[in-house]
Parts: sequence; structure tokens; C-alpha cells
Amino acid sequence: MTTEDPPAEELPGLGARLREHRQAARLTLEAAAGRAGLSPAYLSRLETGRRQPSLPVLLSLARLYGATVAGLLGEDPGAPDPVVRGGAIEPSRTGGWGYRRAGAPGMAMQALRVQIPPGLQDAVVRVHVGEEWLHVTEGRLRLTLGETVYHLEPGDSAQFDSLTPHRFAAEGTGGVQLLFLHTLLQSPAGDLCLPLPSWGSPRPSVPPSTGVH
Repeated sequence: MTTEDPPAEELPGLGARLREHRQAARLTLEAAAGRAGLSPAYLSRLETGRRQPSLPVLLSLARLYGATVAGLLGEDPGAPDPVVRGGAIEPSRTGGWGYRRAGAPGMAMQALRVQIPPGLQDAVVRVHVGEEWLHVTEGRLRLTLGETVYHLEPGDSAQFDSLTPHRFAAEGTGGVQLLFLHTLLQSPAGDLCLPLPSWGSPRPSVPPSTGVH
């Protein structure tokens, strides 16, 4: 990744909002990146608009800053419209995930339409308080829960406790599209991310300092 990468134009202002939320939380770039399981350089690229975050990264930052995904995306916090119209999910120009709101902002349960490009997988295993439900609408999804790998086809769904270490990746050459529901529960455990260098690596243990058992 270089400084010549184009900005993620489909999410205008996201970088500035991420920086404002971090500063409001009185966190340095290094402290916020460490608690979110990211490198300071990567978080800096997000804040300057040179990269677009994946959905798990966006969820981690929302929990870290005590915000909602809708708030980070710049959605109007006014009275929610119960109807959300459809539309295309624009692919990220920087190779990241694409997502479009599928539910009202400011709610405890966040609903999104998600697009994961082929050949892209998250660099960390996520562990946090809450529940997740997903439904594959197009393509094939590889879902890793703990040490078990599931292969989901269009029409398949999965629901799991978010304290189960989890990871997503698209299979095949066309990427995958999902309907995604997530409960954004606030908890110190919500900041926990476990690094995993590759699919074949053993799952690391939870650091003793997290208090998660």
C-alpha cells in the first residue's frame, strides 16, 4: 500500500470521523490501534482516507470509541425510518469490504449488507461480547468459528456467540455478499482481537490480562 492509493470515495468523511472519535476518547494513534488489534500505520491510513476498513475493523473501532457503525458512517442520528431502500453495494476502490446499511441507525442491533471481495480475508480473529447472524445471498463464504471451518452457500445462514473466535473469507472468484446482523454490546471484552498470521496457524491463547475465560 502506498500513499498514492485513491481514497475510499463511497464512504466520504469516514477517516475524519474516525480521527474525531479517537481524539474524543483521548486515545493516541498507537493506543487506539493496539486496543483494536491494528497497526498504527494501518489506522493512520484509515483516518486519512487511504484505506477503507473491513466490517470487523469498523465494528471493533465502534466498540472502542463507544459509537455505532451508523455514527462512524455519518448516518443521520434523527428519527429512524423503518424502511431502508435497496441499492448496489459499491466495491471499495482500495480492495476492502463493501457494506450498505440495511437497518435503522442508532439501534442495539446493527443490520448491514456486506460484500467481501475474492482473495481478501481479515488479518485477525475477532472475539467480543454480542451475537452475530449472517445469511449468504451470493457467492460462497468460509466461516471459521474457533477451530472449525464452515463453507456456506447462497441461502445458508449462521448465528453464533461473538465470544467464539471468528473469521470470514470469500471463496471462489466472485466474492460473497451477506446479510449481517450484530448486537453492539459494550464490554471491556469487546476490544479483544486475537492475531492469526495464516489459516493454518494454531489459534493463540487469550492473554491473561483480558479477564475473558
